[in-house]
Parts: sequence; structure tokens; C-alpha cells
Amino acid sequence: MYHTLISPSELAPHLAQEDWVVIDCRFDLGDPGQGEQMFLEAHIPGSRYAHLDRDLSGEKSGANGRHPLPTPPQMRERFGAFGIAPGRQVVVYDADAGMYASRLWWMLRFMGHDTVALLDGGLARWTREGHATRGGREQWRPATFVGAPRDAWRLDAGAVAEGLHDPARVLVDARAESRFRGENETLDKKAGHIPGARSFFFQRNLADDKTFKSAGELQALWLGVLGDAQPEHVVMYCGSGVTACHNLLAMEHAGLGGARLFPGSWSEWSADPTRPVSLEPTDTIDPRRT
Repeated sequence: MYHTLISPSELAPHLAQEDWVVIDCRFDLGDPGQGEQMFLEAHIPGSRYAHLDRDLSGEKSGANGRHPLPTPPQMRERFGAFGIAPGRQVVVYDADAGMYASRLWWMLRFMGHDTVALLDGGLARWTREGHATRGGREQWRPATFVGAPRDAWRLDAGAVAEGLHDPARVLVDARAESRFRGENETLDKKAGHIPGARSFFFQRNLADDKTFKSAGELQALWLGVLGDAQPEHVVMYCGSGVTACHNLLAMEHAGLGGARLFPGSWSEWSADPTRPVSLEPTDTIDPRRT
């Protein structure tokens, strides 16, 4: 069974097995229909397509972020529709870096399904290494998904606010450093970051070819972020609770599991004008430490 990452050569022999479920999560924030269109043109044989807005997000209220989590009943329904049942190995992928697929990786684990791994390097690596693709839609049997939420794995905005002055907590922002500093904010209403947060852009988890760095390299990076803090005292956020999951996957692969997610992230935090905002660049992690 695979729980964090899987390579194309490890996945390829299992494509015809009913107890393996492969899900394509390609997406473009600027063009929400593009990922599905690309899927219809070419995808890993047997894949299902998961749309970030339609399948991996719940209803937006205007105050709960750009990609709020679906409710547990909604997740059970959607995962069952994908054919995910207890004991089945799930593999998720996107174009290359895993920035969208890691969201589904975390959601499945949050709902108690641990046998899920991200295809390291995504579809780009799959095709680069000579594996076949095909277009069109696929057929599969739905299943009954019976998982239950691990509620301790997530924090709401109130819990994040209560912990702002807790010296034991490490709050990590997965967005690009420029957005963390309040520059180039094009997605959310307000620029900046949650006071006291540290900046660790999720792409720092990756090598030049968009595959994850080795477990040892990731462990060294993340120990530099944590300092003396334990992983269970770490809270991840990003713009809308998507790329923060990439950091959670990196920590898990590095043997540093236990960090939690603030799903609403900056888009929820900044929607409330009473919540404090920081533009302090010194909150950023010194790259010399990592």
C-alpha cells in the first residue's frame, strides 16, 4: 500500500485492477474548465476526473473562503461516486507539481482513508517516462465510502485566532513569498498574512523537475521550519486550503506527520475586517536556516 508518493513505474502495473482508483485533479484557477478539458483530451487510462470547485469544495458563503471543505456527507457521496471503498488504493495526480492533487490526498485521509498516494511528478512525468494516455470519459462502478472525519486534523478561524499568542504553535503560510508580504495579491480581497505566520512556499518541497525532494531533504527543510516545535503544533494555511495540503504531504513523507490544516486559509481570514493582518516581511523563514 502507498500512503504519500508513488512513481509512474509503481502505478503502471495496477491500472487494470478494480481495487486501484486513479483520480485526475488538474485545474487552472484562471480557467476552471481547462483541467477537465485537458482530461478529456488525454489522461492516465482508467482515471476519473475531480474538479476542484465541483468535487473538492463545498458551498461558499462569502465568509468561508474560496474553496471551503465539503461537508462529511458530501465527501462520502463524492468519494463513493469515484469508486472509493475501504481497502482500495487511491492514486491522485495533476499536471506535475501536485498542488491540486494534494488537496484530495488530504481530504481522503481526513475522512479516514489512508491508502492514498500522490503520483510524484504528475502526468508530465507519466508521459515523460513513456507511459500511455487516452482521451474521452471512463466507466467504473461506484462504491460505498464509509469514512468518518478526523475533526482534530483541522482548525477553524476561531481556533486559529485563539492560538495567535501561543508560543508553542507554528503557523505556516504556503503561498508565494510575494503574496505573504502583501504584494501581487490578485485572488483575495485583502493583502498580507496572519500575524506571526511563517512563509514556506509549497514549491520549495520540489526538485527542478517538479517531483518531491527526497524524504531526507524534506525532513531537513521542515525541521528548519519547526525549530523546537513538534509537528502536532504546526498549522498549515495558504490562500484557500489547497496548496497548504502540499506542505502537509511533504511533512508526512518526511516522517513528520501530525500537522493540521486551516481549510479556510487566507481567503476566509481576510474576509472578516475585524481579524488582524500583518505585512511584516521578517515573519518569513530565513532561507539560510532551511
